[in-house]
Amino acid sequence: MNLILLGPPGAGKGTQSAALVERYGIPQISTGDMLRVAVKEGSPMGVKAKSFMDAGALVPDDVVVGIVRERLEKEDCRNGFILDGFPRTVTQADALHGTLKEMGKDLDAVISLEVEVDALVERLTGRRICKVCGRGYHLAFDPPSVEGRCDQCGGELYQRDDDREETIRKRLAVYSEQTSPLIDYYRQRGLLISIDGMRDIAVVQSDIVAALRTS
Repeated sequence: MNLILLGPPGAGKGTQSAALVERYGIPQISTGDMLRVAVKEGSPMGVKAKSFMDAGALVPDDVVVGIVRERLEKEDCRNGFILDGFPRTVTQADALHGTLKEMGKDLDAVISLEVEVDALVERLTGRRICKVCGRGYHLAFDPPSVEGRCDQCGGELYQRDDDREETIRKRLAVYSEQTSPLIDYYRQRGLLISIDGMRDIAVVQSDIVAALRTS
């Protein structure tokens, strides 16, 4: 099964990807992970990507798509994959479509997790990390026993800069601007499955599996 998982920061993509990986036995692939591995392995596209990264420039779409292709050609993707964080734009989606066609593959579905902005802000601003051991907490959903202190080691908890409300709202605005056309792109191709991500994790997971069964 070949899938794309779309959703803004805080929508639960990581949690739902993990469940799909376990259920279908296919790898979850993120753009960031692919870039790091390709650079580390020194693959042809990894070498190209490194030259841009070293110069502090964005990696061009054609190089990113080349890295995606290198990753999808690996043995563990033989029975399918879950792309997370790619494509981000319609241009990338067109390039991915052409690449998959050359590889003799097709997308089975594009899952879009829909969550209201205020709920995303609440989810993300509530995150806290232990300065000592790195354990994560959430003030609403998984709070520490003692405010501001890690249950595991007693270390001080802090909020990452990325989890501050102003930063989060900017990230969400950028995501919406980039991804709205992408959602329409896949809807027009009959591949989009919209899932209400506001509910319990298990319910969301069940809805995804049911939708994939009938898609």
